[in-house]
Amino acid sequence: MFLLGGHAAAAGRTVGQVIDDTAITAQVKAKLVADKPSNLTHVSVKSMEGVVTLSGEVDSVAVRDRAVQIAGGVSGVKSVVDNILVTGAGAAS
Repeated sequence: MFLLGGHAAAAGRTVGQVIDDTAITAQVKAKLVADKPSNLTHVSVKSMEGVVTLSGEVDSVAVRDRAVQIAGGVSGVKSVVDNILVTGAGAAS
């Protein structure tokens, strides 16, 4: 815990803020994995001060939109930054 506290202080954030972001990240990841039809297991999640950033690759715009919708529905999320790349046949919309 000491290392976490030092990291938080260095970034100008409280330990509580770091813990909140860790919880948000974990909740978003869990919900993405639980959404079986969308196959969102290859989406990376990061959170900073309630802003969730999604990245990775998916095979359609609909799947990307679903990931953004899921992340935005998690408690504590203020906004979602969508850096997900759409590849494959579903890339054109």
